[in-house]
Amino acid sequence: MNTAAARTVPVWMVVPPRCLLLDMAGPAEVLRRANIEQSQWRFELRYVAARPRLASSSGLQLAALGTLPARLPEDAVVIVSGSVDRIDFAPASTPDDDEADEARLVAWLRRCIRPSHQLLTVCSGALLAARAGLFDDRACTTHFSCLEALRGCAPAARVLDNRLFVEDGNCWSSAGVTAGIDLLLHWLARLAGPGCALAVARQLVIYLRRSGSDPQLSPWLQGRNHIHPAVHRAQDAIAAAPQQTWSLAALAREAHTSPRHLSRLFNEHAGMSLPDYVGRLRVSLARELLQTTRLDMEHVAERSGFASARQLRRAWARSHATPPQAARQDAD
Repeated sequence: MNTAAARTVPVWMVVPPRCLLLDMAGPAEVLRRANIEQSQWRFELRYVAARPRLASSSGLQLAALGTLPARLPEDAVVIVSGSVDRIDFAPASTPDDDEADEARLVAWLRRCIRPSHQLLTVCSGALLAARAGLFDDRACTTHFSCLEALRGCAPAARVLDNRLFVEDGNCWSSAGVTAGIDLLLHWLARLAGPGCALAVARQLVIYLRRSGSDPQLSPWLQGRNHIHPAVHRAQDAIAAAPQQTWSLAALAREAHTSPRHLSRLFNEHAGMSLPDYVGRLRVSLARELLQTTRLDMEHVAERSGFASARQLRRAWARSHATPPQAARQDAD
């Protein structure tokens, strides 16, 4: 990959005592894969901790960890990993050492994180950020087992239950473990575009989900803040070919469920009907064609899965205040 013109993004992964390995490895793999999938942004990841050697949750020893920097550049991204109550498969550190290390991390976060920085917390990493006062007057979340502890650490924060991740200004948080991957994909989509995030998600063989009450990036990412595999299978099939004629029976086969059950599940978990979801993706595809090709309106409608330009215009009007031609004018 040619990175001559790439913009470098400095990322610091904060490693706490008894760190949950997947909280670190998942987000790190998103960044590694993003460096392969696109060339506009180059992510440079550093691991820092209160001491140079720590044992992870599964006993794997982490060595040569960097020291906490005295200051961070203005465009720094800081990821705070979560931790576990106990370490298996290896000797554990002492509680006194762990408490001292956590206190150093909290003091460093309080001293170094500025409004220009992007803070991403994974799982119980939110507790360290909360102790540093970084979630005061903000919405946040964490692993379900840590929600009450988070409320205790951050009485001035608005702690949200049952969320994969929460975005509030420059401080974002996630439920942890695999939700840390969801958090990084969401942030990556914001920075490098939904196409890059989708490509990374496909390579990791995971669903690209999105927080339902956060500002929507794209119709391709709407309605995916859930964990129901049948609905995700249907959504993946539609996203791969929105212009295709999708019957309820065909989507039910993709989802491995009955048509009636899929329809109910889709409304419950995606927050919209199947026809509405298909329509939104087709309108988005039409918009892309208008902005990137010189096809006339009839051919745009045909390639987007609409029976006619008139049908496209009707569907377009449900979500746009201006007509389809305005998309082409904006692109010009």
